[in-house]
Amino acid sequence: MQRCRPKRKPIIKRKADLAMKTERNKLKHILIAVALPLAVGGLAALLTKNSMDIYDDIVKPAFAPPGKLFPFVWGALYLLMGIGSYLVYKADAPTAQRNGALVPYGLQLLVNFFWPLLFFKLQAFLFAFVWLLLLLFLVIAMILAFMKVSKTAAWLQLPYALWAGFAACLNFAVWYLNR
Repeated sequence: MQRCRPKRKPIIKRKADLAMKTERNKLKHILIAVALPLAVGGLAALLTKNSMDIYDDIVKPAFAPPGKLFPFVWGALYLLMGIGSYLVYKADAPTAQRNGALVPYGLQLLVNFFWPLLFFKLQAFLFAFVWLLLLLFLVIAMILAFMKVSKTAAWLQLPYALWAGFAACLNFAVWYLNR
């Protein structure tokens, strides 16, 4: 009795299948990396859904941007965070170094999530300011850690650091004007 061997795909077809699978995995990792910070921001926005009413009602400094600007700025920043985290995750660096760079990323994302709750929900403006200083410290730590793994990922976070610094100034001014 002769055994039937399963037919093997031609080598070219196997390579094409592998390439397609690799591209699907790459796309999946990019989507997850971008979705995570967007989901964190979206959940925070959902929990503070009337925040722009509060923002409109508080006394603000002259340099305060209009409330309608915030969702666009934060959306862009979350997108850059996600892309940066993907670049670190996929970087050609030792696993320990990549994971080490993703720790401050995760911490800043966690701290970032709670800031709008402190500022808008609790209206604890002074505590929110101190919390924002912690966030700014973590963003800088993230940038420095990213720099060791992927310079591009680090540079993509510069707008976030600048915005967090501006937000800290704005937060302090709001506390001062509304105390």
